[in-house]
Amino acid sequence: MTRRVAILLSGGGSNMVALARSMTGDHPARPVLVMANSADAGGLDKARAMGLETDFVDHRPFGGDRAAFEDALHARLMQAAPDIVCLAGFMRVLTEGFVRRWQGRMLNIHPSLLPKYRGLHTHARALAAGESLHGCTVHEVTPELDEGPILGQATVAVLPDDTPDTLAARVLVMEHQLYPAVLRRFAAGDRSLVTLP
Repeated sequence: MTRRVAILLSGGGSNMVALARSMTGDHPARPVLVMANSADAGGLDKARAMGLETDFVDHRPFGGDRAAFEDALHARLMQAAPDIVCLAGFMRVLTEGFVRRWQGRMLNIHPSLLPKYRGLHTHARALAAGESLHGCTVHEVTPELDEGPILGQATVAVLPDDTPDTLAARVLVMEHQLYPAVLRRFAAGDRSLVTLP
């Protein structure tokens, strides 16, 4: 049975593109919806260019009512009936109520080797700590931020002259390899760990 995948994003959508391009041929999943929390998210244009269905739920009119925003997001997702939800640079912290609805079916990619450096500014923090290795992690989403079961990790060496931007660029290359690899396994019912390179 082909699994239906919805992808949520907030920015340019490079991980969305990598995921969507991977879901061809004998892949056990197909993208059915790309959603953003803003109409001007660059990833929506990329998704449309790929022929994918797109939509958005703007979080701003909801003010601080996160539950109401998430109810609207959930309602739109239910219309697409995904089996799996992939967060791909979706820059809204989701409440426990939303996560519980999708737990076990929702993945996220995070730019650090979890459990190190949960949250933001991961590359600068890794450099400040003098790390020799950095990377990215795909994990199942749970109510605790960046703490769900780890499904895959990819590592990059930290170079002596790295800046947060140069390190981020190398990690992003690995994100585009790791996330599709994990999704393929996950969609086939395999939660074993993927490690790259």
